[in-house]
Amino acid sequence: MNWILFDYGNVLSLAQPAADAEAMAGAAGADPVAFRSRYWQHRLEFDGGSLSPADYWTRVAGRPLGGAEVARLIDMDVASWAHPDEGTVTLLGELLAAGRDVALLSNAPACVADGLDELPWIAGIPRRFYSGRLGLVKPGRQIYDLVARELGAAPARVVFVDDRPENVAGAEAAGMTGVRFTGADALREVLRP
Repeated sequence: MNWILFDYGNVLSLAQPAADAEAMAGAAGADPVAFRSRYWQHRLEFDGGSLSPADYWTRVAGRPLGGAEVARLIDMDVASWAHPDEGTVTLLGELLAAGRDVALLSNAPACVADGLDELPWIAGIPRRFYSGRLGLVKPGRQIYDLVARELGAAPARVVFVDDRPENVAGAEAAGMTGVRFTGADALREVLRP
C-alpha cells in the first residue's frame, strides 16, 4: 500500500486570509504591505529553524519585539492557518477511515507546528513531519528522503500532495509520485484505489 503524504497549507487548510495578515500587522504596529512582504521574505528560514521566533517576528515587524508580542504573533499566525479546507479534510477522514496510510509533511516552524498538532483534523494523522522540527525544508531533496526513511517506505511507495509546483517537483526528484493539489474533488479521483 502507498503512503499518502499531504502538505498542510493550501491543501488541508485554506490560504491565509488577508484579514488575518492585516490583523497581525496591526498587532506588530507595522505597515500591512511591508509586513506581508517581510512575512514571506523570511518565512523559509523560519520554517527551517534557522531563525528563532523572536528573530523572525522582529524582522517581519521591522522593529524589536518583546516576548509577549512575539507570543501573540505566534498565536495569531497559527490561527491564520487554522481554516480547514472542508473538502480536503473530508477526503482525509475518508482515507483514514478506510485504513489508508496517511502522513503530513509541511514547511512550518516548530512553534506553529505545535499549534497545528492541536487541530482536530490534524490530530488524527498518525505521522506528522514539520520542517522546523527536522531542520530541512521543501523542496530540498533531503526532507523527502528523510520522511520516506521515517515512514519505512521506498520513495516510489509515497504519493506526495502539495499545491506548490516546486515542492511537487522536489518530491518527484526524490522518487515519489507528486500530485499538484488543485482541489479535493480532483485529488479524490487521483487517489481512488
